[in-house]
Amino acid sequence: MQTIARDTPLAEITLRKYERPSPEMTRRETIRKLCLSIGLLQPGDSRDVIVDVFQALLDNKKGLTSEEIVAKAIELRKTSNLAMNGIAASNIRRQVKRLKDAYLVEKANNSYRIAENEELSRIFKEKIEKFYLPSIVARVKEYFEAVK
Repeated sequence: MQTIARDTPLAEITLRKYERPSPEMTRRETIRKLCLSIGLLQPGDSRDVIVDVFQALLDNKKGLTSEEIVAKAIELRKTSNLAMNGIAASNIRRQVKRLKDAYLVEKANNSYRIAENEELSRIFKEKIEKFYLPSIVARVKEYFEAVK
C-alpha cells in the first residue's frame, strides 16, 4: 500500500482586484467585496454568512460572544431579506475562526472583536502586508530558485 503525501500549505492568501468602492454601494456590499478581495468569499458563492459575521463584529467595538454573533448575523440577514443559509452556530463559529486566521479578529475575555480594536486598513498593513505576505512571497521565490 502506497502512502499519499498531503501538500498542506503552511500559509496561504488570496488577493483579488475589483473596481474601486463607490459611495452607491451599501455597507454590506462593501464588506462583501472586501471578503471577496482577500479570499474569505469565493466569486459566485451564495453562502455568504461570513459577510454578516464580519459586519456584526465591525459594528460592535466592545466585542461579541459566539451567541451574540449568531444573533447579530441572523438579524443582519433578515434586515437584508437574505436566505437563512449558513446560520447554524457551528458554521458561524467556523467563519469567526476564518476571520481569526486572517488576523482580522481576536478573542479577548470570552468575546470576539476586530483585532486590537484597530482600523482594518492598519491591520492589513501591519499584519498582512508587512508580515504575512512577505513570508509567503519569500518561500515562493525559494521554489522558483529550486526549479532550475
